[in-house]
Amino acid sequence: MSGKTQAVTLLGFGAIGRSVYRRMAAQSAVRITHIVVRPDQQALLQAELGSGVHVHSRVPEEASLLLECAGHSALIAHVLPALARGTECAVLSVGALAEPGLPEQLADAAQLGATQVHLLSGAIGGIDALAAARLAGLSAVSYTGRKPPLSWLGTPAEQAFDLRQITEPTVILQASAREAARLYPKNANVAATLSFAGLGLDATQVRLVADPTVTDNIHEMELHGEFGHMILRMQGKPLADNPKTSALTVLSAVRFLNNRVNALTV
Repeated sequence: MSGKTQAVTLLGFGAIGRSVYRRMAAQSAVRITHIVVRPDQQALLQAELGSGVHVHSRVPEEASLLLECAGHSALIAHVLPALARGTECAVLSVGALAEPGLPEQLADAAQLGATQVHLLSGAIGGIDALAAARLAGLSAVSYTGRKPPLSWLGTPAEQAFDLRQITEPTVILQASAREAARLYPKNANVAATLSFAGLGLDATQVRLVADPTVTDNIHEMELHGEFGHMILRMQGKPLADNPKTSALTVLSAVRFLNNRVNALTV
């Protein structure tokens, strides 16, 4: 792809979409040419960004590569029909795939359109090693997510625990990745990504912890298999525009876009 220009349609323009847009502004080989937002946002955003980009309320038929950063509902409303038309798609809202039947729908739509859908690594690392280890056989994959207690406000943990009074690390959920995604959909992306790279949603074990000893979001992954044993611990910094989102999520999307045009990719 080196020497060519990659046109990108951006689906969603919240904190993640804006950050991706800003980071790609200086990249001449990758151009964000279209942005898709809700109809009530379209005119205001077009006025804000000017004539250098086209703002739509639906994915244009000429889109060749769609980057989704709009949230779970966007997969059904926009990604599925885009895939069926032959538009290659990259997805950040991987947690949405915990919905029964949706992974198969995405795969079927991509097959119908003779294209591909890419699940991006987002806030977690080691996905390449996990996916490679699966080829030889995995026996166990587990994920632990740690956040300060007040970061769990607005989730089911708020009804089960007095989050303001927690003084030591407290497990608020221990379940399969599928159950974790159902109960904590806004925290599902990392566990779901590990699941699709590894043993699947039902065989991947998830533990969520309200931990007053940490100030950042902590991701811990452990896997066992024929390849050996691996433990990964990541302490992610949040996105400046949205403390609930990892900055690495944006960077994983930027890396994907750069790899579309770089002569040497890693």
